[in-house]
Amino acid sequence: MALEVFHKDETLQMRRKLIGQSCRLFFSRDPVKIVRARGQYLYDENGMQYLDCISNVQHVGHCHPSLTQAAAAQMDLLNSNTRFLHDNIVLYADRLAATLPKKLCVFYFVNSGSEANDLALRLARQYTRHQDVIVLDHAYHGHLTSLIDISPYKFRKLGGQKEWVHVAPLPDTYHGIYREDHPDPGQAYADTMKSLIDEAHKKGRKISSFFAESLPSVGGQIIFPTGYCKRVAEYVREAGGIYVADEIQTGFGRVGSHFWAFQLQGEDFCPDIVTMGKPIGNGHPIACVATTEEIATAFTANGVEYFNTFGGNPVSCAIGLAVLDVIEKEDLRGNAVRVGGHLKQLLLQLQTKHPLIGDVRGVGLFIGMELVKDRASRKPATEEAAHLVRRLKEERIVMSTDGPWDSVIKFKPPMCFSIEDAERVCTCIDQILRVRTVRTLRESEVKKLYK
Repeated sequence: MALEVFHKDETLQMRRKLIGQSCRLFFSRDPVKIVRARGQYLYDENGMQYLDCISNVQHVGHCHPSLTQAAAAQMDLLNSNTRFLHDNIVLYADRLAATLPKKLCVFYFVNSGSEANDLALRLARQYTRHQDVIVLDHAYHGHLTSLIDISPYKFRKLGGQKEWVHVAPLPDTYHGIYREDHPDPGQAYADTMKSLIDEAHKKGRKISSFFAESLPSVGGQIIFPTGYCKRVAEYVREAGGIYVADEIQTGFGRVGSHFWAFQLQGEDFCPDIVTMGKPIGNGHPIACVATTEEIATAFTANGVEYFNTFGGNPVSCAIGLAVLDVIEKEDLRGNAVRVGGHLKQLLLQLQTKHPLIGDVRGVGLFIGMELVKDRASRKPATEEAAHLVRRLKEERIVMSTDGPWDSVIKFKPPMCFSIEDAERVCTCIDQILRVRTVRTLRESEVKKLYK
């Protein structure tokens, strides 16, 4: 039986009535009603096509037929409680283990990135017998109460910082306290972590863990300076804590050169826990925590069973396996290198033409373009970034902003994004910024006339 289809205005009216208003829409003033999608393209109720530059959840592309077939076939056969013995969960864990360092060999499957990070927090506290957590400024790790408490991006708007949470400076070499001209920003930022740990110890606090996205996303598409993670891991482990790498935004080959973003820090760097979500199921609700035998054993030793009704069910694992197959068969990591590299070069070329573009940073198909009012002061151009996103929408390109000041145009498209897509986006950005520059010059000339 086909579902009833409403006119866009009716849908919007019903949503405002029935859905909590804190659940916000993209382009809230004039939202796009999307009714179908394929690959990197979205289609509205009138059949109009939009280029999707932000859906990193639909990692291998919207509605990939291989995933649809895998889900339907397994759902037609069995989808059971995860206490029943089944091949899919172990086959999937084995495939994931092959992508990770050998010591990360025990897996827990859950349903969302928030669940994964919440479980990682439990694992860390059980293993270390410590409570306190270190996070980076502007970080976001999920919407559960436990994770809002360790997400400055959220708790600063709510109840404030808990005494067991310690916030380290974001190692941002564009806006941060140590910038690109520093001889060793990685060490300098790591030393702020050491100072933070020392201060916590003076207060009698004990560190359980350091949580960090391997490439901070909400923080503004940040690339860690060389050596930062390795040195921080040393300091945290010396303090009796463990390192948790949040790969929920950046995992599964988005950086291109590596399967996991933490691997950008070198072959000799390995976290103690890795959390996965979003792209893992291409939009299907599945997530995962990978850890060591030692940490898993300590968690088992508490005597309390960990049970997740749906985490790792046969359908979810069939989809997860299909995602891995598509990444390999379609060389999506290679595509991230080729297309991401081309996109970044195009944006750097635009930077030479438009003073509004202050910085271009990123790797693979994880790229940020920061807009500034003035390159010398690096004052964020929040309004200009919002204007650019609105104008791109008019050109049927879906973009959004990120960063502490919403001044970073973020690129996290499906991994099937093409060279032609990259060129289309950059051509539109160029045209929009050209018009803005002309208007600014005209306004300046008018002001001079009336002085």
